[in-house]
Amino acid sequence: MRLHRLDITAFGPFGGSQSVDFDTLSAAGLFLLHGPTGAGKTSVLDAVCYALYGTVPGARQSGQGLTLRSDHAATGTRTAVTLELTVAGRRLEVTRQPPWERPKKRGSGTTLEKAQSWLREYDATAAAWKDLSRSHQEIGEEITQLLGMSREQFCQVVLLPQGDFARFLRADAESRGRLLGRLFDTHRFAEVEKRLAERRRAAEARVREGDATLLADAHRMQQAAGGAMTLPELQPGEPGLAEAVLTAAAVARATAREQLTIAQCRLTAAESAQASAERELAEARELARLQQRFTEARERAARLQEHADAHRAAQERMERARKAEAVAPALELRDAADTEHRRAAQAEARARALLRDAFAVERPAGAPGEGSGELTGDVDASAHAGASGLAVAARRAAEELGGLESARRAEQRLGELLAERAGLDREERTDAEVLQEAEAWLAGWEEIRTGLQSAVESAQEAATRAEQLAVQRDPARRRLAAARQRDQFARDTDDAQRQVTAATERALKARAEWLDVKEQRLNGIAAELAAQLTDGEPCAVCGATEHPAPARKDAGHVDRETEERALAASQHADEHRAEAERRLGVVQRALAAAEGEAGDTPTEQLASQAQELERLYAEARNGASALHTASERLRQAEQEHERRVAARQQAAVRTASRVARRDALDRERAALEQELAHARGTAASVSVRATQLERRVALLTDAADTARAAEDTAQRLKDADARLADAAFRAGFDTPQAAAAALLDAAAHRELQHRLDAWQSEESAVRAVLAEDDTAAAARRSPADLAGAQRTAAAAAQRLREAASARDAAARRCAELDRLSARSADGVRALAPLREEYDRVARLAALTAGTSAENERKMRLESYVLAARLEQVAAAATVRLQRMSSGRYTLVHSDDRAGRGRSGLGLHVVDAWTGRERDTATLSGGETFFASLALALGLADVVTDEAGGVRLDTLFIDEGFGSLDDQTLDEVLDVLDSLRERDRSVGIVSHVADLRRRIHAQLEVVKGRSGSVVRQRGQ
Repeated sequence: MRLHRLDITAFGPFGGSQSVDFDTLSAAGLFLLHGPTGAGKTSVLDAVCYALYGTVPGARQSGQGLTLRSDHAATGTRTAVTLELTVAGRRLEVTRQPPWERPKKRGSGTTLEKAQSWLREYDATAAAWKDLSRSHQEIGEEITQLLGMSREQFCQVVLLPQGDFARFLRADAESRGRLLGRLFDTHRFAEVEKRLAERRRAAEARVREGDATLLADAHRMQQAAGGAMTLPELQPGEPGLAEAVLTAAAVARATAREQLTIAQCRLTAAESAQASAERELAEARELARLQQRFTEARERAARLQEHADAHRAAQERMERARKAEAVAPALELRDAADTEHRRAAQAEARARALLRDAFAVERPAGAPGEGSGELTGDVDASAHAGASGLAVAARRAAEELGGLESARRAEQRLGELLAERAGLDREERTDAEVLQEAEAWLAGWEEIRTGLQSAVESAQEAATRAEQLAVQRDPARRRLAAARQRDQFARDTDDAQRQVTAATERALKARAEWLDVKEQRLNGIAAELAAQLTDGEPCAVCGATEHPAPARKDAGHVDRETEERALAASQHADEHRAEAERRLGVVQRALAAAEGEAGDTPTEQLASQAQELERLYAEARNGASALHTASERLRQAEQEHERRVAARQQAAVRTASRVARRDALDRERAALEQELAHARGTAASVSVRATQLERRVALLTDAADTARAAEDTAQRLKDADARLADAAFRAGFDTPQAAAAALLDAAAHRELQHRLDAWQSEESAVRAVLAEDDTAAAARRSPADLAGAQRTAAAAAQRLREAASARDAAARRCAELDRLSARSADGVRALAPLREEYDRVARLAALTAGTSAENERKMRLESYVLAARLEQVAAAATVRLQRMSSGRYTLVHSDDRAGRGRSGLGLHVVDAWTGRERDTATLSGGETFFASLALALGLADVVTDEAGGVRLDTLFIDEGFGSLDDQTLDEVLDVLDSLRERDRSVGIVSHVADLRRRIHAQLEVVKGRSGSVVRQRGQ
């Protein structure tokens, strides 16, 4: 992966559009990205990460969406990041625009516009860019697949973010495994582990399922055997389960067959005894039935004799009812005519009463009006007339009602005129109030306007003062901060100087002690050599085989271990002295920079000046904050003035137009009132008069109809009485009332006929029973013992049922045991190859998962492959690490077991000064930095060399160089500069001033009040 160009617009601290030419910077192989704190150095790397993955690194992930937008950007400028790069041989251009709130095209306010993304590829043949996708998801998947890394892995391997250099170096085995697995594409080995584990679980599940089925059949056989079968105490999957189940099943089947033979013999005997008892019971039942039948017939005959008189009376009543049925139609006609006549007469009385009441209500209203006297007299005279007189009066009232339609319309129009006239009066009062209020408000307008304009001018002057003070405030703040740092660095310099002096004294003392110890050992070296002499072996110094007088150790002899401890103490003291001198140099350089910024002015004086500026600025800001409120109040007052003037003019126009309209309404009202006075007569209104006439027409019409109906029904009742008298005489009744009394309704007729039919049927049945020969013969025999025969038969039937149930249960038990035994045998045969497959797959899965005893290191298959890759990475990193550490440190891969007894992907460092291998966590801050840097560069080399791997041609290092001394910094820069040999470039992000002198290709980020800008300088 190589970066070519980065374009940033309104992103982070960059208010405008900025462009970074990585091709020019990468030409030097090593370039520096520097600038003051907060200028936006890290934001350049954020833009690269955001273009590739749509998010920013690490803890800055919370700054997404709208918060990525620069606060310095213009209102209409869209936030955008465009990155041009080459990856996997393809030249791509990625453009991302986060969501932003843009001004609305119409009206005020803003609207949220969604995020957008573009992916283009350069076509060398056509020498043009072609669009690939505008989908966020598709672009993310394409970039991730080409780079072979997620966002977190990209930031860890390519960006090396600030404060996180040693994450991979100090990561645990699992974290290293996840990263290396993505970089080297070892997921196929993990898939092999997963597939083997899945096959093992599937085979185990099938075996357990087969054993569970076998055990379930065994439990069913135990239930079928009635507890005569003993199950093996084994669980599914345990060996020997199948043989134990089949053996127990064979024993249970043999026992069940013996029980079936015994049950069959008992059933045959019970069937014979039951047949004999059933024959005896049947004979007893038949004798008891005939005897009971004869007794019941004698009792029924006696009851018939007792009710003979009631039977004859019922027959006579039925005969009279049949004769009266000939008179029934005439009776029904007469009743219907009578009912209809009474109903018509009641209706006529109600209608005439309503008519009299209505006339009585209208009469006291006063003398009749013009043209109404004749109608009133007709109604009064017709109240007691017949149907024809009532009909004539109704027609006359209807004619008068038709003549009032024109008067109704005039009355409705008069109401509308009165409502409109009242509305004009209300409008006149409202306009008078509006004129009065407007005149009162406009009288004080000039005074109000002068006061509001004065407030606006005062706020504008305060805003101007605030801007002037803001320009003076920032330099004062910086000088004050620099002065405080100057004072602190001065104190730190004194402390560091004292520490250097003390460390130098300790180093000199330790070296003197070591020299003394060394001199004492040299003085007694002869005794130390003599202690190693052996008779007959040559001396290491002179070669003699005889040693007559070897030297003896005195009490103050110093051995080799004591000398080495003294040497180590001296070296340790020298290291402390060097570290103290390095810290003193750092503090002295910081003090010089702070003095250059703050000058010689005392801190208290600078603080007082800054505080005074802050006070004046706060006062100006408070005064300026009222500008918007004052302007808004002035605008609202001017709008109110315009509204009052317009309201006054409109009220005057409306007042003039109302005078003419009021005169026209008064003239029309006078004419309508004259017309209505003639039409309504004595009534309160035309509507009241029309209502009276409508009620009269309805009452007269109803009275005429009811009188006519009463006359008709009276005639029909008279005709029905004549027909009824004639029908009763022909049927043999003296009067119609006698015929009506003899009639029976349907229910009484059915009940009487049922009684007669039941008597006849009962008499015939009793005679038939008494005439039977078998019944008479049975009556002469002794009573049957039915209860005893039933008890004997019930006992025999019970014994038969028990025997049959026992035989059926034994048969079912045998059949069920045979079926389950056969199924169990089939299951055992089918389960054998599954168990063999499970044993084979389980052994392979345990071996690849690191849980098998054959896998001595307890290492997973993927971990085994990754361990080989990590060895390559450690070897590649060691080449640079030895150069950075002057040959002291070497990175090696460790197979030591880590957690749960398995070998991990461990990394150790070998210290050439001590010859010991130790954990990377024991490295100091500076050592950790260049060790992790070497590891990252080695990782990039191995990934690039790996077939199909991702070539990482551009790397960024964000901070960490401040922890290195001058010599180590030179060595690290030499290593980074050597990357040009492999056409690779490294960007260093740092504010260390010494790097600006050492690295010529630079990208400077300069911050300002309107946002940050970038300045690029080549070789």
